[in-house]
Amino acid sequence: MHDLVILAIIWISVFVASFLAHHSRLTPVLWYLFCGSLLVNVGWLPETMPDFIINFSELGIIIIMFALGFEEDTSNFLKSVKRSWGIALFGALAPFAVAYSAALWFWGDANMALLCGLAMTATAVSLTMVSLKSEGLSKTPAATGIMTSAVIDDIASLALVAIMVPVATGQATVSIEGIALIVGKAIGFFLVVTIIGAWLFPASSGWISKIPFIGKFSLQKLLAMGRGEYTILSLLLIAVLVGLLAHEFGFHPAVGAYMAGLIIKREYFDFHKEKEVDFYKQAREIIDNVAFTWIGPVFFVTLGTKLIFEFDVFISILPQALMLFVGLFIGQVVSASLAAKYTGNFDTPSSLLIGFGMLGRAELAFVVMDIAYVQYKVMSLQAFYTLMLTAFLLNISVPLTIRWWKSKYQHIQAADMQ
Repeated sequence: MHDLVILAIIWISVFVASFLAHHSRLTPVLWYLFCGSLLVNVGWLPETMPDFIINFSELGIIIIMFALGFEEDTSNFLKSVKRSWGIALFGALAPFAVAYSAALWFWGDANMALLCGLAMTATAVSLTMVSLKSEGLSKTPAATGIMTSAVIDDIASLALVAIMVPVATGQATVSIEGIALIVGKAIGFFLVVTIIGAWLFPASSGWISKIPFIGKFSLQKLLAMGRGEYTILSLLLIAVLVGLLAHEFGFHPAVGAYMAGLIIKREYFDFHKEKEVDFYKQAREIIDNVAFTWIGPVFFVTLGTKLIFEFDVFISILPQALMLFVGLFIGQVVSASLAAKYTGNFDTPSSLLIGFGMLGRAELAFVVMDIAYVQYKVMSLQAFYTLMLTAFLLNISVPLTIRWWKSKYQHIQAADMQ
């Protein structure tokens, strides 16, 4: 089968998945995975993807993570950290502990349990915000708390992925020296990104301005090339380059792409004002379209092709998946709700809404599963199926619990205002 035929089939499945997502009100990611699994099991997609599709899908996850970082307002994020740190901390520790303990009990492999814990740690921000917006709750203080804590959670999870994946995959030894090396590389990478964001992107200053070529660099000049026609190419190039930088430090390129998006500021797009075009808004819309509509979904459909259905395997992991789902549901809601109430000073209705909103698992979970199961073969088939089914159940829970709690939340809030 020609590589372009495979790509065409994948893109057709994206239309189908988007239609199903719209009518089921579930995250499209789940339907992308479902379509990938269905197509490979009926023989319409090959079990072993060609290099072109694999590399194309890798580009997709890089752009997805860049888009997630790019859509964050860094200043608002920093202002909300003080109130949301507890939600992020305890809302991440509980699911990690539950998933790690359960995986260790189920399969007795510490490295696999570590990656299972990492996969189930980060919250799906986009899924929650879409669910809140559909219920008219996206402008509530609880929504702000969810967004900020989820971003902190995602950044911390990305750092943990960068540090712990090399240990779990055997690329680094579990020793003080080995962990110190990984921590040092992680600090070095984030230090380089900080330098890029603080001194290079705005306009080279200080000692950096004295470096040949780099000293004359300004991101705004790059974005403004050709009267703005090269803005998107510039952003995608930055995402890939910082992703490659992360890879050189031994981390997944998605880590670098996310950080690249986070440090790009709106003021870099204040150019060619005579054209009366909001280049920042235009760039956000195009990047989101590329990430979530036509390149990013290829990653998830391709990942779904790894779910070759085996009835015996599905039946064998069903009890573990249900147990893990119940444990994560209770652990996530209780930990995030209590943290919101006692460290963030949210009221009880908002605290519970935050707890429900933190249930989703999407992009980062699947990145970790891809690294563990596809790339390094650390995760077993049973564990992979278990996490996939658990993530599916958790994501279903987000719109259902938010819709169920909406009437009670609004009733209590209205009573308190009287």
